[in-house]
Amino acid sequence: MAEQCSVALTAESLRYIFLATRDAMTSDEREIRTVHSTWIGAVNAGDLARLLTMVAEDVVFLGPGQAPFGREGFSSNFTAALQQLQFCCTSELEEVVIAGEVAYTRSRDALSVTPRAGGSEAQFAGHRMTVYRKERNGRWLLSRDAHTLSPVEK
Repeated sequence: MAEQCSVALTAESLRYIFLATRDAMTSDEREIRTVHSTWIGAVNAGDLARLLTMVAEDVVFLGPGQAPFGREGFSSNFTAALQQLQFCCTSELEEVVIAGEVAYTRSRDALSVTPRAGGSEAQFAGHRMTVYRKERNGRWLLSRDAHTLSPVEK
């Protein structure tokens, strides 16, 4: 008869497994929250170089009335907008979900844009869903981003 192997899980070993798992999830969630707030800060600062360090090479952006675009499209769109507009973006995370090496966030965003040449400020508001992917080096990068920002009636 083959010898059976049994593993006795004590309360202490279960506690260790639980704490290790909880701390790993907390660490990932903290990192994603940091990436999110860093992203918003870089948008407000007009820091394209910083933004590009936070996106995956195969990133895809989706927005109302636009065809999907990638890293190069984001770069050219942001540069063109920045030449004409000043941004003030706020974003409140409403949900962070992590599933292994992939995570998503759902946020409520508000964006004010002011023409640099003068003129009226325009305000937009809506929700955003962002998908992050954890790279081999442990960094979370923005992989997919879809928003529903639309003009706010004054």
